[in-house]
Amino acid sequence: MAVRIRMTRIGRCNRPYYRIGVYDSRTRRDGMCLERLGTYDPLAGEGGKKVIINRESLQKWITQGALPTEAVQSLLKATDVL
Repeated sequence: MAVRIRMTRIGRCNRPYYRIGVYDSRTRRDGMCLERLGTYDPLAGEGGKKVIINRESLQKWITQGALPTEAVQSLLKATDVL
C-alpha cells in the first residue's frame, strides 16, 4: 500500500482551511485518513500560526515510507519542519 502525506480542504467559500494527514494513495481527496498530522491556515493573520504539525507523528510516518506531496513538502520546508 502506497501512503502519502497530503492536504484535505475544509472550510467555506473564500476561506480555505486544510488538514494535513496520512492517506492511502488511492483514497479520494476528502476521503478517510489514516492519521491527522496537523492543519494549515493560509489566511492566518500575522499573530496566528499558519501551520500546526505534530512532528513526532510526521517523523514516524516518513520513516515508515510515507511520501509527502509536492505542496506539503514545500509547506514543511518553508516552516523548517523538514
